[in-house]
Amino acid sequence: MSELIQKLIQNAKKAQAQIEFWPQEKVDQMVAAVGWQTYSHAVECGTLAFEETRMGVLKDKIVKHQKKTLGALRDLHGLKTVGLIEENEALGLLKYAKPVGVIGALTPVTNASATLPGNCLPMLKTRNAVIFAPHPSAKQTCKLNVEVMRKGLEQVGAPIELIQCIEEPTIDLTQELMSSVDLVVATGGAGMVKAAYSSGKPAYGVGAGNAVTIVDKTANLKTAANKIFLGKTFDFATSCSSENSAVIQESVFDNFVEEMKVNGGYMCSPEEKEKLGKAMWPDGKHLNKKIVAQSPEVIAKIAGLKIPQGTRFIMVMGEKIGSEDLFSGEKLSIIITLWKYGDFSDAIQYVQDITAYSGTGHSCGIHTSSEEHIRLLGEKAKVSRIMVNQPQSYGNSGNYDNGMPITLTLGCGSWGNNITTENIYWKHFLNITWVSKPIKPVVPDEQKLFGDHWEKYGK
Repeated sequence: MSELIQKLIQNAKKAQAQIEFWPQEKVDQMVAAVGWQTYSHAVECGTLAFEETRMGVLKDKIVKHQKKTLGALRDLHGLKTVGLIEENEALGLLKYAKPVGVIGALTPVTNASATLPGNCLPMLKTRNAVIFAPHPSAKQTCKLNVEVMRKGLEQVGAPIELIQCIEEPTIDLTQELMSSVDLVVATGGAGMVKAAYSSGKPAYGVGAGNAVTIVDKTANLKTAANKIFLGKTFDFATSCSSENSAVIQESVFDNFVEEMKVNGGYMCSPEEKEKLGKAMWPDGKHLNKKIVAQSPEVIAKIAGLKIPQGTRFIMVMGEKIGSEDLFSGEKLSIIITLWKYGDFSDAIQYVQDITAYSGTGHSCGIHTSSEEHIRLLGEKAKVSRIMVNQPQSYGNSGNYDNGMPITLTLGCGSWGNNITTENIYWKHFLNITWVSKPIKPVVPDEQKLFGDHWEKYGK
């Protein structure tokens, strides 16, 4: 182990040991102090993220930082994470919350600022230490966030080494960190997540995004178009939850496209789509980094397109699903692919096929007035979360108007090679000790359990 990683781990373990048996009140004071510092410095942190990464929208990065901080604090407020957290007299069970220890948290360039408080606050609430490993292109943003959050620790007399980071990250240092901590949380690209799972330590990773949204004939088209516009364009689609495809019922397709145009959408002709595709995937396989999270004007200039002034996002028609039409995959840009469907079963199949190609297990959405369609999609779609009548990049990771846990780390289940389908939040940063007392025996009743089989064969 390198001297740097060894020192970070030693400092983290020492700091974590100091707070391991802090009472709930003291833990809550620490979380509130750190939360206040990161919230009150959101402008600085969001601005640096924008300037350092050159991705997204400045005001959106600030809003995202503020919102994820407040949302995390809301979810943690009043929560019991110390000592006895559950008692079931009927089963004779007591459950005691224990910290995981030292957590290694890998953070992405696309959400360089908001990811840090989003991860750190629930980790502190559960009495853990955290060492952040940022993307090299976002290392200054990470360092600033850590400095800001440490001010909160100092306010309440908590050891500042509870929050640390690798200031000059490399692949080797990040791999060393992952193999040395008690738990890894990997928020970022597929390579990063795969490395986390290969570290030899328990890891929560995320899967690739490629959110698909259905618009059925019962939807309020004006509202649906506006919400898809909001989800598509927020922070220029840095979110893995940004809408990448809209699957629209054929009888409302034309009217829906007109509503999208009202919101600043520009529909490419087949010839323009071809030019755009060559700019986005110059080698026919890999996404051009120059278009990731950039404005419509920048993307149009790279592609040689002439788009109207005031264009907010670009639409293309989907043709085939898979490598033959790369627009069916994740685009990390303000490009959305439109598809027509007839029967609702066809819409579900589109969701299945598109996410099977890219974004397995991540998410989909639906704009509808039909409860039947909502429940049918919920039953059939192999995704971890479905947003109903919501912008997906707002709702997937938790929003004030839904019940999803607020986070920036989204599990995709076994479909996406992840261990959980849940949003990664405070409960994933705890070990639970089960204390079992003897109870009156609950003896299995063979006749009740086996039913007809017992009657036919049990005698």
